[in-house]
Amino acid sequence: MVFNRFRINCIIRVILLGATSWLFFYLLFRTNLYTALFILVALILYQIYALINYVEKTNRDLARFFQSIKYEDFSQTFKVEGYGSSFDSLKAAFSEVMNAFRKTRAEKEEHFRYLQTVVQHIGIGLIAFQPDGEVELINTAAKRLLNVASLKNIRSLESLSKPLVETLLRLRSRESALVKVEDENELLHLALYATEFKLRAQKFSLVSIQNIHSELEEKEMEAWQKLIRVLTHEIMNSITPIASLTSTISNLIRDAYGKKVKPKKFDSEALQDVQQALQTIQKRSQGLLHFVDAYRNLTLIPKPNFQIFPIQELFNRIRKLMQVNIEKNSIRFKVNVDPETLELTADPELVEQVLINLMLNAFQAVEGREDAQIELKALLDGRGRIIIQVADNGPGIPKENIEKVFVPFFSTKEGGSGIGLSFSRQILRLHNASIGVHSEPNVQTVFTLRF
Repeated sequence: MVFNRFRINCIIRVILLGATSWLFFYLLFRTNLYTALFILVALILYQIYALINYVEKTNRDLARFFQSIKYEDFSQTFKVEGYGSSFDSLKAAFSEVMNAFRKTRAEKEEHFRYLQTVVQHIGIGLIAFQPDGEVELINTAAKRLLNVASLKNIRSLESLSKPLVETLLRLRSRESALVKVEDENELLHLALYATEFKLRAQKFSLVSIQNIHSELEEKEMEAWQKLIRVLTHEIMNSITPIASLTSTISNLIRDAYGKKVKPKKFDSEALQDVQQALQTIQKRSQGLLHFVDAYRNLTLIPKPNFQIFPIQELFNRIRKLMQVNIEKNSIRFKVNVDPETLELTADPELVEQVLINLMLNAFQAVEGREDAQIELKALLDGRGRIIIQVADNGPGIPKENIEKVFVPFFSTKEGGSGIGLSFSRQILRLHNASIGVHSEPNVQTVFTLRF
């Protein structure tokens, strides 16, 4: 037989309370035992309190249950042993609801961790912030791109770029912008795209940040290559027959002039002028052919043969190749590799060619200076990438020419072809690397290769 222990307990407690009350009134009217009466009053009060506490335990469990839901504390357990079978369904209901909430919360946390993992590992930088600039979320790509370990407020980026901060705070939903930022002698072209959302009644801006500098360089180089291919093709097709015809005509005139027995003075001078003109045309045509052939090399760079090699060995070869120029011009030449065991994965011959071009430019820049100095160094930048730098203390590059020095056909040197730096940039593009320049006139010019 199953007894309902909760009801039995209630009945027993009520009977005991009634018996105690009857005894109290009996002693009150029949005896003068005041001490016993005082004890019975205390016992009655305790029994009333115990009965109320026992009956209300269910209400307290329910209140604790709802508080757990309110504050999402699903670690609570509810025990109703000793109350009888009528409370088993209540206990089961408590357990089922708490288990369902635990499962839902676990799934929610797993989903949140999954989204966090995706956000942190995506290659595009993401920043979520409030209208006052307080940052709610910043992923690893954004930290690496902006070179920050953590970010509490967007305005903290003013030390990097004030226009970037102004643009971030100004962008509205579905607006985009392109911001140019120079960080550690590296030029960044940041493409920004914003969207807005609300969370907990608070407005947030979510901005994606992507450095498209390499893409812009690649498209620019492709455009120049296409232009050069068209120009070289058309110019070569036009100049080749001109050079051939002028050579033929020059030979015919020389033969005809040599056969004249008694040429007239006017005819003789005219023939000489024509012959000289033809020789000039032929000479200039051949010069143009060599000129065009040099630019055509920009489109004929071989595919890199990637190898792992110590940068110190590369620098040693550069020093030996340039030793004569260094001694001839009394240049103070410094080499620094930090750490000394730093290794690079690239085509050593192509990278060496780039460094030779930069070294020759540096020699020309410091020519005639009494305190001429050139430094060749390799290290890891703040983003963990290998960089190689060639620095000189020459007159520098004017600010208006900084972005033009890598453009084909542009040169600041007299008689320069404007091909060396363009050729170097193309080699680095094949290595998925970049080349940049930072110059302070009459202080220092630094060319930086980033791998």
